[in-house]
Amino acid sequence: MRTTAPEGRGAPSAALVAVAGVDYTLKVGSAPLHILRDVSFDVAAAQVVAIVGPSGSGKTSLLMLLGGLERPTKGKVAIAGQDLTGLSEDALAAFRRKTVGIVFQSFYLIPSLSAQDNVSLALEIAEPGLALAEARTRSAAALAAVGLGDRIHHRPAALSGGEQQRVALARALIARPKLLLADEPTGNLDQNTGAQVIELMFDLARQQQAAVIFVTHDPGLAARADRVLTMTRGELTEDRK
Repeated sequence: MRTTAPEGRGAPSAALVAVAGVDYTLKVGSAPLHILRDVSFDVAAAQVVAIVGPSGSGKTSLLMLLGGLERPTKGKVAIAGQDLTGLSEDALAAFRRKTVGIVFQSFYLIPSLSAQDNVSLALEIAEPGLALAEARTRSAAALAAVGLGDRIHHRPAALSGGEQQRVALARALIARPKLLLADEPTGNLDQNTGAQVIELMFDLARQQQAAVIFVTHDPGLAARADRVLTMTRGELTEDRK
């Protein structure tokens, strides 16, 4: 069943994310393991979509496909009008650098770099040839936007879990991606810190008109999204609000 962006806030005629008839199958020994089955849905710019469901149901695999980190066995994944399934590995990497931001549960900051350099590096990769001074100015502004203007020179070990997640958020949004993906973005944070990070993620993404798709096991967090999609045994359905 196709789930579509409802009319109203953040629902232009053309979907920013369009997934059609996607299957994802892996081989385990000689037997196929069907992870995703006929998944179809659309997401509009500036919409926030939560994906919920039990562990092992295929939620993270779907994020991997949306981020171009894996390829579907069948079907089509299009982001901002670009069919990812037809791109070479090099073209896919180039597209992902400029179009998709990813916030991982485990942060994946480079421990030897300051917060500013972690963010600057992502920008320099997304925009080759950018002057170092410009990269540092923009990364400082991105960190200030997430409340870390006074922590830009701190390395990850000197930051709390919530501060590290804010650095990861600034890094994911620094190149102004059209799509922001987050896998359990509050999984390693306490309730209050997690709520602050989520508000920042929603606000900054909407300011940039980016679609947000995040995976969560927290029903309270999911309820704050514009839409909730439920994954069960690799099949996707929508809980209409």
